[in-house]
Amino acid sequence: MNRNHRPPEKERNRTMGIRELILQNRSYRGFDHSRKVTGEELLEMVDCARLSASSGNQQPLKYVLICTPEHVEAVQKTTRWAKALPEITLPHPGHEPTAFIVICQDRTISDAPQTFLRDVGISAQSILLKAAEMGLGGCMIGSFLREELIRAALIPDHYDPMLVIAVGKPDEKVVLTEAAGSVKYYRDEADVHYVPKRRLEDIVSGDVTVK
Repeated sequence: MNRNHRPPEKERNRTMGIRELILQNRSYRGFDHSRKVTGEELLEMVDCARLSASSGNQQPLKYVLICTPEHVEAVQKTTRWAKALPEITLPHPGHEPTAFIVICQDRTISDAPQTFLRDVGISAQSILLKAAEMGLGGCMIGSFLREELIRAALIPDHYDPMLVIAVGKPDEKVVLTEAAGSVKYYRDEADVHYVPKRRLEDIVSGDVTVK
């Protein structure tokens, strides 16, 4: 793998700080289907996960990369999106992701998946922050048809799928708002996706207070 690979200049973001990357790293459910994600780009994302922290440094996670159209379509059919919006079909037809990364636990390294749930979250965040830096985006999907996914993604028998990450070029608007009671995300009539976030002063305590 060429670790010095960068996306084409026209698709490359300017250098962003970590706060900007986090703000850009939304859960996208609509993608530009004409922008294909390459295998090399997926490898760059997983390389960031590889370098991230792991409980006891056991590193039991393995990654199944999906970017050929027929496999992407098959994996998409096994996933379930946006349960908080059951009245809407997401992604909208023609706006599906163009790649997937399936984070799996290798049972030959550890057969205790609960022990490494932190690792799954850390790895997923690393992957998606790298995607954001590359001008891409994604969505963590914990709801999937397990046996169908194993067949569609050709997952080895000793791998246990833990999380699916959809990847593509975002093609929708996501807006963060201040939570006023409910934190349920919603969409308006223009299909803009709104994500309420609790205020900083509502989530911290101890020696430091928000002024």
